[in-house]
Amino acid sequence: MLVDANLLLYAVNSAAPQHETARAWWEAALSGAGRVGLPWQTIGAFVRITTHPRVIRRPLAAEEAWSYVAEWLDVDVVWIPPATERTAGILGDLLRRTGATGNLVPDAQLAALAIEHGVAVATADTDFARFPDVRWINPLD
Repeated sequence: MLVDANLLLYAVNSAAPQHETARAWWEAALSGAGRVGLPWQTIGAFVRITTHPRVIRRPLAAEEAWSYVAEWLDVDVVWIPPATERTAGILGDLLRRTGATGNLVPDAQLAALAIEHGVAVATADTDFARFPDVRWINPLD
């Protein structure tokens, strides 16, 4: 599976209503046998949002945000899925077929990467239902 940033944000932000459920799911995912993909866009979104004072009431320092990422990347089941030229073709097809624009483009990018690697997206974002051929799960449901 590939993980969307929203689940990571909920897992580390104790003020989020979804925190306990997300934290428990994330800990189980990291200690499980299945591969857990952290795409660069997920990593970047996590660091960007957790360090942004207009988004998070008590933002993390960049070093603190990165320490979460570094810890996750040290777990054996975690991998960074590479994007390729095939990802670009899949993304273009998704954009054409769905008309996704604006804030849906990052979701389409993650969907394209998941399709390329043949894995599901773990997310709390129901917008992934818009993308044909992508499997997605909401572990908070």
